[in-house]
Amino acid sequence: NDSKQLTPERRQTLSLRIRERAVCWAIASVDAAEIDRINIYQASRLAMKLAVLQLAPAPDYLLCDALTLDLPLPQQGIIQGDAQCHAIAAASIVAKVHRDAMMVEFDAIYPQYGLARHKGYSCPEHYRALREHGASPLHRRSFEPVYRLDQFELSLGMPEFS
Repeated sequence: NDSKQLTPERRQTLSLRIRERAVCWAIASVDAAEIDRINIYQASRLAMKLAVLQLAPAPDYLLCDALTLDLPLPQQGIIQGDAQCHAIAAASIVAKVHRDAMMVEFDAIYPQYGLARHKGYSCPEHYRALREHGASPLHRRSFEPVYRLDQFELSLGMPEFS
C-alpha cells in the first residue's frame, strides 16, 4: 500500500527482490535547486520521465502514480497508484529504498542534520538542525521550514558590501 508503512528491513528485502526480477528498472532524481525552480510536482514528473528514458527495453505502456508524463507513450495516471497497482507499489518501494540510501550518504557529508536517522523528513530533530545550522545545499528553499528561516534571515537585514 504505502512503502513508508513497511519496515526499513522489509523495504530493503522487497527492493532487492523487485530489482532482481524486473524486466528493467531505472532511477532518476532532480536536485533541490531544480525542484525550487520548477516546483515539486513538475520535478517529480521530470524525474519519472528521466527514469523512463533510461529503461531498456523501452516500455510500451506506462502506469504512473497519480500523474502522466510528457512522453509519446500510452499511459495511465492512477490516483493512489501504490495502493491500486502492484507495479506502482514496486516502483515506490525501490524509489524509497534508493532515497533512504542517498540520505545516509548525505549524512556523511552533512552529519549535523541527522539525515541518516530521519531521512530528510519533517521532524523536530530536523527543524532544530535547520535553526542551528541553517539550510544545506540539499535543502529545498521551497521547503516550508527553510523558506521561513530564509525569510527570517532576510528580515534581519543583510550587510551591504561595496
